[in-house]
Amino acid sequence: MTPRRTTEGRPRLPSGWRRRLARLPIGLYRVGLGPLFGKRLLLLHHKGRTSGLDRKAVLEVVARERGSWTLAAGFGPESAWYRNLRHTPRTTIQSGRRYYAVTAHFLTPEEGGEIMARYAPAHPRVARRLCAFMGLDVDGSEESFRRAGRQIPFVRLDAAAGQRLP
Repeated sequence: MTPRRTTEGRPRLPSGWRRRLARLPIGLYRVGLGPLFGKRLLLLHHKGRTSGLDRKAVLEVVARERGSWTLAAGFGPESAWYRNLRHTPRTTIQSGRRYYAVTAHFLTPEEGGEIMARYAPAHPRVARRLCAFMGLDVDGSEESFRRAGRQIPFVRLDAAAGQRLP
């Protein structure tokens, strides 16, 4: 089934049972099963930019280095977690059972293109499906993934100094 699209061509946020299914990993983190996701997913804690309430989202890590995690906003810059981080970039993540204080840094389209060009060969199936889901045309070449990556908002979360890092 092809996802419904917004006027910008991005997929619409899930609703109904699809939203409940997408939020299921949050419950698994809540009961201590975060390590099941390994290093591919993390739980982002963020503060609602309007409400000020604590919010959570489980997101895929597309690039990881010691003390930093890079995320892609697959639903675009209008994703609630992305907009909330723009408003309050200092927050907390949970990776496995560990918590880290982090600061969000929003990457340029060129940096996003490079990240996607590196991500695609490491995860070819997921990269193709992600691009198709977002309505981005790729032919499998490095350059097509680089072009697609320039259209995806990426955020790098950097751990605060003084923490024991993975």
